[in-house]
Amino acid sequence: MSDLQGNLKKAEAYLARFKRDGVLNQIGGEAAPALDGTTFETLSPVDLKPLAKVARGGAVDIDRGAKAAKAAFPAWAAMPGEARKKLLHRIADAIETRAEEIAFVECMDTGQALKFMAKAALRGAENFRFFADRAPEARDGETLRTTGQVNMTTRVPIGPVGIITPWNTPFMLSTWKIAPALAAGCTVVHKPAEFSPLTARLLVEIAEEAGLPKGVWNLVNGLGEHAGKALTEHPDIKAIGFVGESRTGSMIMRQGADTLKRVHFELGGKNPVIVFADADLERAADAAVFMIYSLNGERCTSSSRLLVEASVYDEFTDLVAEKAKRIKIGHPLDPATVVGPLIHPVHEEKVLSYIEIGKSEGAVVAAGGGKFAGPGGGCYVSPTLFTGATNRMRIAQEEIFGPVLTAISFKDEAEALALANDTQYGLTGYLWTSDVTRAFRFTDALDAGMIWVNSENVRHLPTPFGGVKNSGIGRDGGDHSFDFYMETKNIAFATTAHAIQKLGG
Repeated sequence: MSDLQGNLKKAEAYLARFKRDGVLNQIGGEAAPALDGTTFETLSPVDLKPLAKVARGGAVDIDRGAKAAKAAFPAWAAMPGEARKKLLHRIADAIETRAEEIAFVECMDTGQALKFMAKAALRGAENFRFFADRAPEARDGETLRTTGQVNMTTRVPIGPVGIITPWNTPFMLSTWKIAPALAAGCTVVHKPAEFSPLTARLLVEIAEEAGLPKGVWNLVNGLGEHAGKALTEHPDIKAIGFVGESRTGSMIMRQGADTLKRVHFELGGKNPVIVFADADLERAADAAVFMIYSLNGERCTSSSRLLVEASVYDEFTDLVAEKAKRIKIGHPLDPATVVGPLIHPVHEEKVLSYIEIGKSEGAVVAAGGGKFAGPGGGCYVSPTLFTGATNRMRIAQEEIFGPVLTAISFKDEAEALALANDTQYGLTGYLWTSDVTRAFRFTDALDAGMIWVNSENVRHLPTPFGGVKNSGIGRDGGDHSFDFYMETKNIAFATTAHAIQKLGG
């Protein structure tokens, strides 16, 4: 039996429960269908066959989840940080125990390759451990002295929060948002993306089996225009953490305005990788290829624009094209696969339409350029490279969110910077140069929340994660996450009997 055949057999066993029972909500510690009994289907992008029926939650289900989170909040917020730390570590242990199940289910629900999803559960467990270790100090503040007064700051959890997660790498991104909320002492209502809801169900089950009290974490599936809208408008939900499209972030901000919700948005990107002639071109090419074609190009931090100094443009784009052509496209459970099927036919159509737009705009297809006949007949698209592009083209300005890279040449540092900043987005940037003074100059002027110099995206969890312009509001990571999920209070103590103005006496 081949590795793929063995993996398919395991995946079938892991998915059997979803095919049999469907995907239920979890409210107040109890599995529940949508109150009106309606469901929707989640498809496997491998063969477009249904994986499961999913509870189609609406406003009434969100209300039940919010009320459960509100009822559970006082006790959870009052739990000592050390106790929360131990519990979150137990959740991490349980995630690791079920790592294979999580990976296989995620592959079949999203189309992401096992090569990358095998690590998804471990990354999720790492997120829980990282924030668990910070839970005991989450409320700590500082002491500020002045004449006759000592000020003491502290932080308290903001209350029940709404978490809306995307369909790409949903398991890892759910842990990235929910772990700090729980560590801070908040309770949660989680609305996962409708395209990939399966591992969200696994995650809340794992948490409660590890001992998380009922109602602390509630899961409500549904569509964005119904369940998502109800969550962002609900008066008991004090903040919304959202990962997804910039346009949706704008809608959430409007929907939460009446209840003055705090928002944290990780949104879209059109991230440049800037390659100067003095860079290590082989390493830069490997990094550029990795950052656009891994995870099927369905990542907010992908390096979707390739800006290359003119003197090495042809050499470098030829190098990237050759690497792109050698990428293995196949079934996500094949250990050799790098690029699997895109998440859904709707998204596949979007990505293919952009490839046609690029052709019509006059860009040259140097690799890929269309649909790929993958196993199962699903949503496969070849890793694509456009050369001869300009920054005015739509393929250089709009987020495609697929395995499509647009290469543009520049003549000098000033033009490279102008091109890099000439977009509505500002999430990440990747700079390749051996000139350290240029690296300092360039990164200082680059409009991006995160920049890697001579590196692909290598995350260090204490560092801030987030973007500028249309790429987001706020920062995740380290103490930055607690700044969002907690309110800061200041208490001023008089240390002398200072003079108080007397009015009316």
